[in-house]
Amino acid sequence: MSSIDPLLAAYVASFTVAAVVCVASVPRARRVDHADTRRGFVALLLTSAGWAIAQVGFLLAPGPEAKTAFHIAGLVVGFSTVGAWLYFCSAYSGRTLHRDPRYRRAAMAVFLAVVAVKVTNPVHHVYFTTSVASAPFPHVVVHNNAVHWVVSGLAYALSAVGYFMLFELFDQTSLDTRPLTGLAALTALPVAFNVVGYATPRLVDMTYEPIGVAAFAVGVLYVFTERFQAIRLAGEVDDPVVFVDENGRIRDYNEKARELFPALYGADGEPLAEVAPAVADAVGDEDEVLEFEDGGRTRYFLVTANPFSVGATRLGRMLLFSDVTRSERHRRELERQNERLGQFASIVSHDLRNPLNVAKGRLEIAREGRDDENLDAVANAHDRMEALIDDVLALARQGETIGDTDACDLRALTEESWETVATPDATLVVADELRFEADADRLRQLFENLFRNSVEHAGEDVTVTVGALDGAGGFYVADDGPGVPEDDRESVFEAGHTTDPDGTGFGLAIVKSIAEAHGWRIRVTDADGGGARFEVRGVAVAEPATAND
Repeated sequence: MSSIDPLLAAYVASFTVAAVVCVASVPRARRVDHADTRRGFVALLLTSAGWAIAQVGFLLAPGPEAKTAFHIAGLVVGFSTVGAWLYFCSAYSGRTLHRDPRYRRAAMAVFLAVVAVKVTNPVHHVYFTTSVASAPFPHVVVHNNAVHWVVSGLAYALSAVGYFMLFELFDQTSLDTRPLTGLAALTALPVAFNVVGYATPRLVDMTYEPIGVAAFAVGVLYVFTERFQAIRLAGEVDDPVVFVDENGRIRDYNEKARELFPALYGADGEPLAEVAPAVADAVGDEDEVLEFEDGGRTRYFLVTANPFSVGATRLGRMLLFSDVTRSERHRRELERQNERLGQFASIVSHDLRNPLNVAKGRLEIAREGRDDENLDAVANAHDRMEALIDDVLALARQGETIGDTDACDLRALTEESWETVATPDATLVVADELRFEADADRLRQLFENLFRNSVEHAGEDVTVTVGALDGAGGFYVADDGPGVPEDDRESVFEAGHTTDPDGTGFGLAIVKSIAEAHGWRIRVTDADGGGARFEVRGVAVAEPATAND
């Protein structure tokens, strides 16, 4: 029994290993969750394994006729590999080309036509002819004819379409796709061996693609499994995505997630609870809406946790952040409207009844004695009722959505608003220039109520200062009055809260509702040197302010 040539043994071993790897990878490929990707991958592995086995037969078959038969089998199975590759690439990249009946019928027609030419080659020899060579070991040399090059050109063009689909997905997901890009390139690397085998005697002139597919399978299914699954899932969405493993450690994320959470940069392998505690707390059995500050504006994201796995092996979770700012603001606005309706009913049933009862009692006395003092009291009670009604209507109207917004000038609007409430001894100071987007009419109401509040509580000689907040996206209104006690700073914005016997208690509630309708936040704190300072934050500033705040 003669020994096998070492170089021939190396060729046989290479293709045998490729076939074994492809077949052994099929059970793991069957555990891929996405059905179409799974079918395409399994078909790619099986056709590549068949192709590699045909190459082994071509090398080891005892005579030229048997070698030629194995070569034809390899040509048929190899061409079917192109179809499996396209199916896999289309499914994995989220496309539906592989499901389109038109493409499937056209592909089947082309496949059958090409197979017919290949199988009948021993009759017409238009695809290839053969000869026998002794170097580098005894083998059959295939001389390809024009039809072969046409079919090969078609096969490589179709394969290139598959690469385009993959690389476009890799480019769009914003995840780190370098490992999979390299693995995909491995499937094309054997083409270089084909060229060397055709142009030089250094390699046997045969196709080496099954070796590249085997390397791709090992890398995808055994080394970069998480990345393989993550990229497919991320390619289906256009929102921020973060992938965590079963231990809650960050495995990957896309560019939009990094923009939303700058702390993610360089945090691969770190616990999510340490990098983004609020997100980790929100990840549970139920979806939760989280609030984020983005460029001075408040945005809301619905956080959903989707498990991803290979078969029964769970790899981790994909955290998807869907921007629900518009709907969340609408929901909160509806809640505020419902709250105002409740306040309105309470006011109508209680607060308006008291001054009305006073008016009725005084009127009865006036009828008996025509007492001017009592008639004056009736007039005052009626005035208070009118003020209450006006404020209640104003508060209810703030529940409506804001109108069109424009770039508003802080100085111009505050000076216009000041003219409606100022007293001769009061002073307005506009400390900064600021422009921002707002509903100008609503904004005037906001300033008028803040100014009126300062005059009522700090006296007619009050000094009111308006300015921009340093780096916070907002503005403030401060006075030099007695200020607001710390215990009352939350309740001052409640409808009906007042320390003035003649006040309605609605002014600051109106201010808060206008601010919230714009998506802003308002709070009260101490002004420099005493007094009350109302800060409005979350404002979209159109031009930077030169604040000295």
